[in-house]
Amino acid sequence: MIDLIREAADFLKGRIRRTPVEYSPGLSDSLGVPVWLKLESLQLTGSFKIRGALFAISKLRRDVITCSAGNHGKAVAYAAREASVRAVICVPRSVDRAKLEGMQKLGADVRISAFDGYDDTQDWALEMASREGLPFLSPFDDDFVMAANGGTLAMEVLEDASDARAFVLPVGGGGLAAGFAVWAKHALNDSKIIGCQHELSPALRLSLVAGRAITRLPAAETFAGGVEGGIGARTFAVLQPLVDRVALVSEGEIIFAVRWMVEHHQYLIEPTAAVTVAACLSGKIGRLSAPAAVMVCGRNVSSETVRKILCAS
Repeated sequence: MIDLIREAADFLKGRIRRTPVEYSPGLSDSLGVPVWLKLESLQLTGSFKIRGALFAISKLRRDVITCSAGNHGKAVAYAAREASVRAVICVPRSVDRAKLEGMQKLGADVRISAFDGYDDTQDWALEMASREGLPFLSPFDDDFVMAANGGTLAMEVLEDASDARAFVLPVGGGGLAAGFAVWAKHALNDSKIIGCQHELSPALRLSLVAGRAITRLPAAETFAGGVEGGIGARTFAVLQPLVDRVALVSEGEIIFAVRWMVEHHQYLIEPTAAVTVAACLSGKIGRLSAPAAVMVCGRNVSSETVRKILCAS
């Protein structure tokens, strides 16, 4: 995958933003080591997902069907428009309103499933892809997506936060974490990969215990829809030998982390992106002996969800 990551990085030059890393005094004090935030929340379409969508669609060069909790769908809608192809995007009925409207405004054919969870919605999308004779583009379980979403991010982080040796990453389906881990472990022998998940949907933790990918989980009620559901079979095969720790956080800790980012960094991020910050603030990432980089993966959140989070008691 190393060569594919390099290819993705070359392809994406000039097509996406080089998002900044920002030193976090608060997290540094809390963890006792220097900590930087990789602000992929400032990326085009509001998340890191644009990387994988642009690269994968450049390879497919045709109409696609995909499934998304929101950010991947918005990125695919953007990439499809740029490539002049059609994108059919299947989303759970629990999708955040801002993400849904973002996809629709970009011209995608968005279809809302009868399910709250990602896994059931993906089954529906796969059946639709088979019926309509279109390729299904996975939001995570795809080599092009892993290389671009995670691998190119790792390249930037290792250049811009060169002292970092611990990398705190969100894990849903695992595409970002898998690609990131491949490059980080290739470039730095002493790097540590810490995956962060919702305690109600701990697919990576369960997969490590079982020794096989847990690709389906019951739907979890959470604001952090991007880390809900099972892990990919391909992504787990990549991550299994590379991940060093898994931190599980609660819904309350995620909500607190969203508020903390507003108060301490003046950034409004989506709950999925706050999973990594929550793991740091709660101490659940464990003791760190070296500087760390924390992924902040997206900002797409509706005003309704913001009100619920910021006004909750």
